[in-house]
Amino acid sequence: MEPLYLRSASTSLVISFDSGEAEVIHWGADLGDSLPDLAILGAPVTHSAVDAAVPAGLLPQASSSWRGRPALRGHRIADGVPGYDFSVRLRVAEVTGGAVGNSAAIVQADADAGIRVSSALTLHDGGLLELRHTVTNTGTSPYQLDELATVLPVAPAAVELLDLTGRWCRERHPQRRPLQQGTWVRTGRHGRTGHDSSLLFAAGTAGFGNRHGKVWATHLAWSGNHEQFADSTADGRTMIGGSELLGPAEVILAPGGSHTTPALFAAYSDRGLDGISESFYAWFRNRPHHVLPAAATQAGLSQAGLSQAGLAGSGKPRPVVLNTWEAVYFDHNLTTLIDLADSAAELGVERFVLDDGWFRGRRDDHAGLGDWYVDETLWPAGLTPLIDAVTSRGMEFGLWVEPEMVNLDSDAVRAHPEWIVGPSVRSYKDGGRLPLEWRHQHVIDLVNPDAWRYIYDRVDALLRGNNISYLKWDQNRDLLEHGHAGRASVHEQTLAAYRLFDALRAAHPGVEIESCSSGGGRVDLGILERTDRIWASDCNDALERQTIQRWTGLVVPPELVGGHVGPTTSHTTARTHDLAFRAITALFGHFGMEWDVRQVQGTEREELKRFIGIYKEHRGLIHSGRMVRADLADDSLMLHGVVAAPNGSADGPANGSAGTPAHVAQGPTAALFALVSTRTSPAEQPGRIAIPGLAADAEYLVEAVFPAPGDADYARTFTQVQPPAWLASGATASGRFLAEVGLPMPALNPEHALLLKVTTA
Repeated sequence: MEPLYLRSASTSLVISFDSGEAEVIHWGADLGDSLPDLAILGAPVTHSAVDAAVPAGLLPQASSSWRGRPALRGHRIADGVPGYDFSVRLRVAEVTGGAVGNSAAIVQADADAGIRVSSALTLHDGGLLELRHTVTNTGTSPYQLDELATVLPVAPAAVELLDLTGRWCRERHPQRRPLQQGTWVRTGRHGRTGHDSSLLFAAGTAGFGNRHGKVWATHLAWSGNHEQFADSTADGRTMIGGSELLGPAEVILAPGGSHTTPALFAAYSDRGLDGISESFYAWFRNRPHHVLPAAATQAGLSQAGLSQAGLAGSGKPRPVVLNTWEAVYFDHNLTTLIDLADSAAELGVERFVLDDGWFRGRRDDHAGLGDWYVDETLWPAGLTPLIDAVTSRGMEFGLWVEPEMVNLDSDAVRAHPEWIVGPSVRSYKDGGRLPLEWRHQHVIDLVNPDAWRYIYDRVDALLRGNNISYLKWDQNRDLLEHGHAGRASVHEQTLAAYRLFDALRAAHPGVEIESCSSGGGRVDLGILERTDRIWASDCNDALERQTIQRWTGLVVPPELVGGHVGPTTSHTTARTHDLAFRAITALFGHFGMEWDVRQVQGTEREELKRFIGIYKEHRGLIHSGRMVRADLADDSLMLHGVVAAPNGSADGPANGSAGTPAHVAQGPTAALFALVSTRTSPAEQPGRIAIPGLAADAEYLVEAVFPAPGDADYARTFTQVQPPAWLASGATASGRFLAEVGLPMPALNPEHALLLKVTTA
């Protein structure tokens, strides 16, 4: 059988069938138009080992003498006795898809064990590989599935591993280690993705960075319990991948029954982590349901530019948001909120979101969850007066909800105590044991069809009865001891939540949904298939956000990542930052504010208003271009930004510093960069810093645009007697010069930033 060869965007995947099973021969750099006879890759057989070459299968299995993690774990239950067919011998039964193309399906089966696994592979246009398996029980008795993993091999050159971890208000921080023999496993038992979840597993060559080195990376698109891992065996091979972490007996397949894994998304780059981001961004932006349709985002133009190009209406710019949480918390008062709406509209806000506290019995976080009715004592005329006030001022109205949670102190639980998930068959009213509370709340059992229908009907009624354009959908606790009718049910709860999102989106296609999960606790491509943005963290501290947003943006493009300007002193860390640092940090995302903006007056208000104008002018670029992150020797500094995609392509060129002037995207701005100082530097001055990612032979003008002289915090931004020569009027140079020589940067005070605008000269 001829090998399967998928190619796209400088990436290729080769699968051989010579061993009888599907064996991944290569995943990485493009190998060109033709392949040699793969028999030349026959491996030696060593002493004290199985007397045959062991394939690195698409489904690694012990029946081929694979001694690492097997892909499939499970057993048959015959006449009530478990443990049969514990080791399957899957062999290729069918392959569909061209010998060279972008997608294929491979069926492997073991007729004796009564198991068939179908693998669907797609190598998307931007080079992102999507892989999922479906296992079917073709036997005559039940089969208990314990794990079905999706894995891929990485090249021997991959010697370092990068993953992410964190906690509430400190999500997605990197950690690195050498790849050594053994298995490195990151397990998520939160019932949701988790604040400590690794958004990406990346294996790479020694010292790989933002813009250099070879990297192989995977992401599991699942919002429930999961494992991600790197498995390095004694024979020198390494597999990376992930799987849903199933609870006891969560998936038992009846004869003829099937189970499909979450998708594993995998990207290869020979240009460091920025190349990985390009593959993920291209996939997001090419989706037909992406929040910014491809015709608009690929143009890389401002709203004015879209109109001139005849694309007006094909993509809605991401509106400036004001969320009320850190402005009023639970203190809901119509007069106060209308005053806040007046202040927001005057600043240029385009979406006003009413946060927690609007529904029955909700004066704090001890009560009310589950009772999704507008509180008549607070809102005797309903939400209509506030909604009318907001929309009459030219803003959309959004509303906070948390449909997956309940408080014990709620009418819903008083009427239906059996709707709370837990380890017991009986409800807590009948003596059953409840899980411990988390923020005074429990999880509603969406696996129960009556509970699911109640939540759907209540949210549907809110949307039908009110002019709501946006839901901030929160989920504020882990799903621990999570059970339905006494059995583990995280798997079914996750699928039920997905169905809830899907059904409400189908009924209300014009309503956008944000996924918030006590901040960044549910960030994955499973939830992002059903939502229009994520809340990266409950922390608005700009210093913390620099890291959180940088690593969230490794996978998720900025138009889908909420970034807000919080109060001068952070609600979560008590740090105090100037407006310029907070604003520049929030710019490279879906920009908004979480702040009582009525209190912003004088020169600071003018500065904020001007910055909102900067966001509106450049959001077309920020939400369509290539993300560029420089590799700097001084780790107290960061330089990151977005470069207009050449030739109207959303994912950019293969080499970010190559190209000619003809490749430069047309438009008012070619790039925006932020120079960020996170702490004091050991050096007296930053010296010359290269600006990468621009077309090499094009001429550019680099200007510092924010903060500017006259802004409220301009004088506090720098620690220098004299600025570098170019700062006052800009610098003109080629992209090649800027990438290789760079510019002497001003000396920034710690926890300050400078916004640079790059235009074609």
